[in-house]
Amino acid sequence: MLKSFLKQAATVLVVRCLKLLRFLPLPIIHALGVILGLINYLFNGDHRAHAKRNLKQCGLAASPAEFKKLLFKSTLENSKGALETFAIWFKPQDKVLNWVQNTSGWEHVETALKSGKGLIFLTPHLGCFEITSLYYGARHPMAVLYRPPRQKWLMPLITEGRQRGKVTLASANSQGVKQLLQALKRGEAIGILPDQAPLEGEGEWAPFFERPAYTMTLASKLAQKTGAQVLMAFGERLSSGRGYHIHIRPIATGGINTPTLLNVEIERTIKQCPAQYLWMYDRYKARNQLPPQNL
Repeated sequence: MLKSFLKQAATVLVVRCLKLLRFLPLPIIHALGVILGLINYLFNGDHRAHAKRNLKQCGLAASPAEFKKLLFKSTLENSKGALETFAIWFKPQDKVLNWVQNTSGWEHVETALKSGKGLIFLTPHLGCFEITSLYYGARHPMAVLYRPPRQKWLMPLITEGRQRGKVTLASANSQGVKQLLQALKRGEAIGILPDQAPLEGEGEWAPFFERPAYTMTLASKLAQKTGAQVLMAFGERLSSGRGYHIHIRPIATGGINTPTLLNVEIERTIKQCPAQYLWMYDRYKARNQLPPQNL
């Protein structure tokens, strides 16, 4: 009983500390992220080793010196992202939206809305992926797919932080998929993390930076079934805590019809801002599936 009480007390303390981030300006939050990133880079060997393996696989660095620089910078950017996430979740929505300094490609959103077939936003683990749904959801309805976290104490925070404005959450199960399909049929938008490793039976093997990765099929199936416009979007984190630049790029009809094509589009997006990709994420986890030998 004492152990359970201490665990609950510790959780409450952590949540209260995280909520304090909402009072800080973005430059301070990102400065704290840099400090956290330095600690991770110097002392968190597991974190660094995992990011290092993934960065080597992608082959985006032309030399050992450039590789080391990219590894270091990505560690700092990932730590900024961790802190900014909680600040965005708890800060008033109008204050958060003031952090968006620029948008590129919003005209593609307007065109897609006029078609009435719905919009599929694909937002990889790149830059600030929390800001894009809030920005769109402040204007138009949007259903965002999510998978409940392993740490149960995070779920109320996720609900509070993401389900604001006209954003609703759709759980990654059959009911949630139905919710996404209904939104598209109403001509509304949905949001999906396309590089999230799917559960067993929910994906196919496809190359991701030339290595087999178990890749979701949901986005491809929804696009084919509904004819919705597919848009790749991410929030670039500007330097010195200046805010975010949201990039939106349309994908041609049929452009993600297979998991392989989907990964090609994700790779193309990552190459726009490789230091801000979440390289520590285990993109190549197997989910009890064995990759084919000839992929």
